[in-house]
Amino acid sequence: MKKLETNCIEIRSIKMGKLSKLMVSVIVASTVAFAGFATSANAQDISGWQKSVAKKIAKKQTYPRAALRKELEGKIKVEINVDRDGNILAHSVTESSGHDVLDREIPKLMKRVSPLPAPPADASDSQLTMVVPLAWALQ
Repeated sequence: MKKLETNCIEIRSIKMGKLSKLMVSVIVASTVAFAGFATSANAQDISGWQKSVAKKIAKKQTYPRAALRKELEGKIKVEINVDRDGNILAHSVTESSGHDVLDREIPKLMKRVSPLPAPPADASDSQLTMVVPLAWALQ
């Protein structure tokens, strides 16, 4: 499995008295892993697709209210399998956050983001499975 550099999606909550304002930020330095990287697919096309997937997930990711109340933070890795149209066929948590409330947010998030941007036409079948790191952090 070859890993490609991409963005980690992180949700941050900025506390302002009793109110919390949510801010989404995209952080570089994590990875999306593809099961096998075929040389037939153009690396730039795959990288561009990864970035568009990360942006869409970042727009739809929310901080669960129960996690905010309890001031829980966590990081999760989710394996996502998509079809050629970008529809999410399957997803699974490969690394838990350690908090059920954050882990339970993943199926809801997957429903909100599907369909994802369509992968490049020359992407191999193995490139349609990726591991996406997600994070929730309080500031």
